Amino acid sequence: MVERYRGKTVVVTGGSTGIGAAFAERFAREGARLLLVARTGAALEALARSLEAKHGATVRTASVDLSTADGPNEVLEAVSALGWRADVLVNNAGFASYGRFDAQPRAQVLGQIALNVQGLVVLTHAFLPQLLERRGQVIHVASTAAFQPVPYLAVYGATKAFVLSFSEALWAENRDRGLDVLALCPGATETPFFERVGAEEASLGARASPESVVDAAMKALAARRSHVIAGLGNYWTAQAARFVSRQAAARLTANLMKPRQAPALPASGARR
Repeated sequence: MVERYRGKTVVVTGGSTGIGAAFAERFAREGARLLLVARTGAALEALARSLEAKHGATVRTASVDLSTADGPNEVLEAVSALGWRADVLVNNAGFASYGRFDAQPRAQVLGQIALNVQGLVVLTHAFLPQLLERRGQVIHVASTAAFQPVPYLAVYGATKAFVLSFSEALWAENRDRGLDVLALCPGATETPFFERVGAEEASLGARASPESVVDAAMKALAARRSHVIAGLGNYWTAQAARFVSRQAAARLTANLMKPRQAPALPASGARR
């Protein structure tokens, strides 16, 4: 394999499992050095040691909660303390809670906005000067939930619609300045996400592997696209919302997503 990222510095949030871990594996294999960020220090360290042994990569970790006001600056400081400058930022950290909006604890509702939106925006803003300087790349992990309202995942879907719109705007602002910005929109993926949400019915369709989602992202990034929907079936599902009224799309999604039983939500919601 051509090591396109040899010597490049890649920051991956939500980097301990799932899509984040698959991105870490891919970039390590392609010669990058990595800073992996998540709340779970033990899982991060285990993945870092595995990548170092497997690929000879330099991998460092930072246990940071990006939903806090100080979280993004802690990541920026961690990169600076290593004497690195970021070439690629993968904003993958996010979480959801499932069920009727009024039944969800307010802390979970605000936590989704704080991590999925505020944390992503602030971290991107913090790293943008060095990413522009190095003609780098940004990958924001959105979702097929961005393309229509998602009853019973109402806040999560709204945050992903924000991520998609924000990413495409940054793509247009910065493409002539040498910075590539990609919104990655996976559908159901084989990660702990739905298990942590607490209801299998929130997962629609066959689940893709994290590796196939990362493959789709890397191809789209190389083509300098603004967004990519991972998987042909997911692509057509996302397009379907364009051919019906917004009310019809919301009703249809509500029928598909309606809880079959009361979900048992963990106190922290479900992180990717």
